[in-house]
Amino acid sequence: MNQNKTAANPIVSDKQGQYLAFIHAYTIVLGRPPAEADLQRHFCVTPPSVHQMILALERAGFITRTPGTARSIRLLVDPGILPTLRSANEQTVKSTVQSH
Repeated sequence: MNQNKTAANPIVSDKQGQYLAFIHAYTIVLGRPPAEADLQRHFCVTPPSVHQMILALERAGFITRTPGTARSIRLLVDPGILPTLRSANEQTVKSTVQSH
C-alpha cells in the first residue's frame, strides 16, 4: 500500500487502508455508506477516534462527504489499490492497560 504518491496510487497508511477497505466493502454489501458508528463497532474504537480518521481521510482526498447528510461517505480512490479488509479480531488494538 505504501507506494510513491501518484493520482492512481496515493500513499495510504495501513490503518487508513483498513478504514477505506471497510467503507468500500460496507457500501458494496449493504448498498449505502457506513455511519461513523458502524466504523466504531468494526474497529472497536471510540467515536472521537473514528471521527478524527474520517477527517484525516477527507483532508487527504481519499473520501468526500456531504455536509449535514448522514451516511454520505464516498471513496475517491480506486478500490483496486485497497488492502484486503481484516476482520475486527485481526485488527491491532492498542491497550491503555499495561501488563506487569
